[in-house]
Amino acid sequence: MIISKRSAAAVCGLVATLAVGLFPPAAAAADEPTGQPAPKVDLVLDVSGSMRTRDIDGQSRMAAAKQAFNEVLDAVPQEVELGIRTLGANYPGKDTKVGCKDTEQLYPVGPLDRTEAKTAVATLAPTGWTPIGPALLGAAQDLEGDDEATRRIVLITDGEDTCAPLDPCEVAREIAAKGIHLTIDTLGLVPDDKTRRQLTCIAEATGGTFTSVQHTDELSRRVTQLVDRAADPVVTPVETEGAARCADAPTIKPGLYSDRETFSEHRWYRVDVLPGQELRASVSIAADRAVNQDYGVLLRAVTVHGREIVRGSEAGDGRTDVISAGLRYPKPETDDDADDEKPAAEAVCLQVSNAFSAPASVKTTPGLPVELTVDLVDAPDAASDVASFGLGHGWWLLGVLALTGLLAGLLWGWISRLRIVWSN
Repeated sequence: MIISKRSAAAVCGLVATLAVGLFPPAAAAADEPTGQPAPKVDLVLDVSGSMRTRDIDGQSRMAAAKQAFNEVLDAVPQEVELGIRTLGANYPGKDTKVGCKDTEQLYPVGPLDRTEAKTAVATLAPTGWTPIGPALLGAAQDLEGDDEATRRIVLITDGEDTCAPLDPCEVAREIAAKGIHLTIDTLGLVPDDKTRRQLTCIAEATGGTFTSVQHTDELSRRVTQLVDRAADPVVTPVETEGAARCADAPTIKPGLYSDRETFSEHRWYRVDVLPGQELRASVSIAADRAVNQDYGVLLRAVTVHGREIVRGSEAGDGRTDVISAGLRYPKPETDDDADDEKPAAEAVCLQVSNAFSAPASVKTTPGLPVELTVDLVDAPDAASDVASFGLGHGWWLLGVLALTGLLAGLLWGWISRLRIVWSN
């Protein structure tokens, strides 16, 4: 028997070797469509007059940006569709209305022709204003299309926006509120404090990152990392909208969901849990703007009749970007032995609440970004912690605590009496 198995394995190995020789895997993979939409990246480059400043490795900021762009374009993954947009590249005058419209698509988002893109960048010269807000709106339009595609804006600038009152931070929040899952990363070239704060705010509004750049190689390396990150497969949250009460809540399945929640709001969602399943849920709320100290997030699992099953909460009083809470609820198996009857699912309502507040100067719309993760797994065979029972079933827990308190009190009283006797 052993000899026949080895012979079969040898024959299979020979066939596999011949197949690999006749049909190279790389060629087969290249010809096979993946079915996934191509990730899209729009590089937004500041070409304003301040880019003439010579403080990056002995050359101007514009020269450093061009050098970095050449290196980045050489390294763009084949599957990424890339475009380039400029701001402040054309109008050198002092008319605010004209200068604040000075943004254009230098190279359209699509399959990359490296030579053409490099030639377009080589023609740029520091010129005008810094209309970051309009440039972000234009870049978001550049990336419109397939909602399933990964989309990323990479903004490279050396200064803050000069086109108020169109606040680029508010523009980023509006883009995020559209639910198109577009991330904005920002890079500041030798930024001052005001520029750093503004670029950080823009990035945080969409879950992106801010990077301060002092050298050419830093710029090239960071932009290359961000472009590569766009090519990595990611889980895209499903946009949903929670209800104001449990009865009207949307029913959601296991997955990742995004929503928006105003300050101090409650939102409800429903999940069907079968006997023998364990519901695991977590919520993260991003503070994408200045908020007051003392805040909290609450996630509750409640029956349709309003009885609390279990809750998770988190609070803080310092600077934070994201605050999260989670819970677990295992539903035990039923005693029904009917073979043909499918067990009924329990509708569990998830309540997401926040205790954020903001200074009077901060806009409260759109609401704060919410990400809700829901999963259903096999429930544990034996209860090993409090979560396995649910705090809503807590009479046994209350009894244990009461008994523990009683025994502790008796023990302490007995020790106190002994101390008094010994002291006499």
